[in-house]
Amino acid sequence: MKCSADVYGEKVVLVEKRANLQRIRRIGIVLFDGFALTETAAIIEVFQSANALAGPEQSDRTLYDVGLLSTSCGRVASSSSVFVWTESLETSRFAENFRALFVVGGTEVHKALRDEQLITWLRRACLRSDLVFPIGEGRLVLEAAEFGQTVNARQRGEPNRETQRDVSGAAVLTIPSSPLQAALSVVEADLGVAIAGQIAGWVARPAETQFGVILSRNASVSVSKQIQAAARWLEENGDRPISMDKAAQVAAMSGRNFLRRFKIEMGVTPSDYLLYVRLNMSCRLLIESTLPVDKIARRCGIGSGGRLSKLFRKHLGKTPTEYRSSKRHSGMSSEWQI
Repeated sequence: MKCSADVYGEKVVLVEKRANLQRIRRIGIVLFDGFALTETAAIIEVFQSANALAGPEQSDRTLYDVGLLSTSCGRVASSSSVFVWTESLETSRFAENFRALFVVGGTEVHKALRDEQLITWLRRACLRSDLVFPIGEGRLVLEAAEFGQTVNARQRGEPNRETQRDVSGAAVLTIPSSPLQAALSVVEADLGVAIAGQIAGWVARPAETQFGVILSRNASVSVSKQIQAAARWLEENGDRPISMDKAAQVAAMSGRNFLRRFKIEMGVTPSDYLLYVRLNMSCRLLIESTLPVDKIARRCGIGSGGRLSKLFRKHLGKTPTEYRSSKRHSGMSSEWQI
């Protein structure tokens, strides 16, 4: 028989374990085929960094348990053809109670709009979650779940329980300036400005490349909304075969007028812009990953390592391998393994 002191000690340990469990906050990330890998990775990295700062020696800190979710458990393909493993929405260990729920869009999100099981799950999850963040096309899914109209502009600081929910009891839907800022706002509310700022400094920004200057023209106020939309579409679909007729449709213009307007406003033809998109993607993957050149070429819509090498020699005066080596020696690489 255990003495009373032993029993008391076990109770204390049990109470401490329960307290620790209460501090663990669930982060759900709902993915669809064609999701943006870099945006999703940024969300995950923020909460992993928060966990690293809130280690065992800081038991009073909040810890995060991040889960990747999909309508059916298994592999989900990103827009760059990288697969991630997900849990099923219905069988997830998360039980729909989230500190923050991120609904990430994707090129195949339109299929989800007709998925009644998903829509029903989202309605339940939104009611039981503190914060809901639509990312990209994810807002379309939330609107299908009749949750797109609940908007709270406050994204910084911790709202109290009453202001976290609307009159219907639904969680606050926030529209972030970026997925990274959305995740940082949650950490700032839970752990404070100092911790969030430290994490912001840790999370690597996308590598700057020579082609970024050309692509940044898309944000100029002198570029019309139609051409901006077409340029964004080219950027989002640069890793796959693209028809310029489709780009013209996105801009709601005839093919001839689209080519003329794009060249005038952007300074390059749509075909050249698409090439710079693909070269920019290639440069970033060379810097940020250890993928072989052939695989990078295929993922960026260029086809083969040989063609990528020819394009690099023409535009950069060096091979992809030489480019990767020069950037890593200059300390630009984040060594992100994907």
